[in-house]
Amino acid sequence: MSCLRVLLCIVFPPLAVYDQGCGNIVITFILTLLGWIPGCIAALVILNSKK
Repeated sequence: MSCLRVLLCIVFPPLAVYDQGCGNIVITFILTLLGWIPGCIAALVILNSKK
């Protein structure tokens, strides 16, 4: 995971997972709407599991 991706996870989580598939973007976006921390955690988990 690059430093840019980690920064995007903190600033705007759905943008960090844009190339991981539409479902992951939607899930991350919904969690971000519910709260910034759940969206950030979801984006980090998705990026860590996709290696």
